[in-house]
Amino acid sequence: MPLLTLQRAALAILFLAFATISGAWIFEFVGYAPCDLCLKQRFAYYFGVPLAGLTAVSARNFPSAARAGLWLLTLVFAGSAVFGAYHAGVEWGFWPGPTGCTGSAASVGSMDDFMKQLQNVQIVRCDEVALRILGLSLAGWNAVISIAMSALAIFGARAKA
Repeated sequence: MPLLTLQRAALAILFLAFATISGAWIFEFVGYAPCDLCLKQRFAYYFGVPLAGLTAVSARNFPSAARAGLWLLTLVFAGSAVFGAYHAGVEWGFWPGPTGCTGSAASVGSMDDFMKQLQNVQIVRCDEVALRILGLSLAGWNAVISIAMSALAIFGARAKA
């Protein structure tokens, strides 16, 4: 029996993706508020976790559907890796990030409007790292983990049913 099958690849991606998004939720729960780019990076996981589950379930009876699911997971997590690398680059100052979360302020009409806006708006900056683990920010780790899942999906899609 081969080491990597369609089902094993999908289950591994399911486990890794679910563990990664769960870790993000735990960090948020303990007080690390996500920025706008962090929240957008989660979309790949919200799509990828159920897709990996469906792919794993379909692998035994519908191998062609499972193979298509793994190719789609390849694209989802390759895109996630690119987006994570973009965010990490913003954090390192390699390129500018979106103006909505990198410190630029919207214009206001009067000082009273500005004071009201300050009381209601809480912006978490996308260009400041809240936490580094082994030298990488969470955005950097998202890029690394997404590359691994994308590669796993490629190898799984090329494996025998």
